Amino acid sequence: MQSDTRQLLRTGLYIFGTGAFAAALMLFAFGGVTKAGPHTNSGWLALMVAMGCLPTGMLTLLLGLAKLLGDRRR
Repeated sequence: MQSDTRQLLRTGLYIFGTGAFAAALMLFAFGGVTKAGPHTNSGWLALMVAMGCLPTGMLTLLLGLAKLLGDRRR
C-alpha cells in the first residue's frame, strides 16, 4: 500500500469516527432527539458535526478504497 493511500484511509476513518462519536453523544449524552430535533444546544452542535463529518468521512473512505483497488491492479 502506498503512503498516500494509507493517509486517505486513515483520514477517512478519523473523520467518519468523529461523526459517529458526535452522533452517539447527541443520542445518548445530550438529551436525545425527537421529531423537533435535539433537546439541548449541545445536541444541536453534535448534530451539525455529525452531519458534516459522516458524509465527508464516507466519501474519503470510498476514495481511499478505490485508490487501494487501483494500486493493487497495477
